[in-house]
Amino acid sequence: MHDFWITSGYHLLSRDADGNLEVGEELLRAYLMRPELEPVGESCDAERALHAALMDDPQLAVDEARLRDLADSDAAGNYRIMLRFRDELLAAGTIERCYLAIFERGAVDTPPLFLEQLTHMMLRGILEGADDPIRVRAAELLFREQRVTIQGGAVMVADAEVVDRHQRPDDEPIRLTRFLAEGEAAATPVELDVLSAENAESYWERSDHFDMVLDLRFAGAGLDALCRVMEAWVAHMLGLDVAIQPVQSVTEERWVWHIGLDTEATAILNELYEGREVGEDRLARLVSLFRLEAKDPSLMRADIAGRPIYLGLAMNADGLLRMKPQNLLLNMPLAGAS
Repeated sequence: MHDFWITSGYHLLSRDADGNLEVGEELLRAYLMRPELEPVGESCDAERALHAALMDDPQLAVDEARLRDLADSDAAGNYRIMLRFRDELLAAGTIERCYLAIFERGAVDTPPLFLEQLTHMMLRGILEGADDPIRVRAAELLFREQRVTIQGGAVMVADAEVVDRHQRPDDEPIRLTRFLAEGEAAATPVELDVLSAENAESYWERSDHFDMVLDLRFAGAGLDALCRVMEAWVAHMLGLDVAIQPVQSVTEERWVWHIGLDTEATAILNELYEGREVGEDRLARLVSLFRLEAKDPSLMRADIAGRPIYLGLAMNADGLLRMKPQNLLLNMPLAGAS
């Protein structure tokens, strides 16, 4: 058994009878210990008293009058955001129900950081017992922004925050330890390791560093792992068994349904579906295409049942990929959905 993603918060949670992650006071205390909320040297007495009271009782009701007593208006604003999110968590009871409720209510005003943390926790639970580091690394795409490099048939994705942190002062692009083009000199400086069979076991001890590069080339282990992660995500969140496979193109003249896994892919697939011309430069941003099929077609809308659903994953003009895993849930054409 490998442990990983200690920073996810998963270890502070328990499961209910359905296997979902229950919201408990230890998780709420962890949010109170974030640097945005922990008192600092210049914090006023009212702020210190509020923090201590919430640490003692994380479910404590806090009215607006108490927040107005804080001398630091930024601190008061941070508490408003956190307390609203806390109340959403408590009302939902589980991480999964809270996540779905946030998106189902329409306009999403929950900070992206909180949504990424919820996804991180849920995926850690979904992957409990995983023994394939490539699959776990692929799951990072669902909650962490990636920087994409395409060269020589390889599609390399590296954690965008890590790349930015390692960027050289002269803005020279970061280099990888396994080179993308044949013939590059072995003396090229090393920055990030590309996950491979040779170094895969090292992933476990460095999983919270998010510093290993994944190859998403077509028919490769990385892309296959991402498919398995998406299948598990849909199964856990919707109770729907699906099969997802990478494809190089959409062969149907008129497909019936598609889901963009990010903002860029959604726009591109919408334009292609509508018959509009999409320039080669934008088409080149498509990192991967997938074909999804429900194992029980009767669970899908009648006009979709038995037909494949195409998924797209794309980077933006700056080479960044920010996946929106909620799209796989909210845009699934389930039977009975409006």
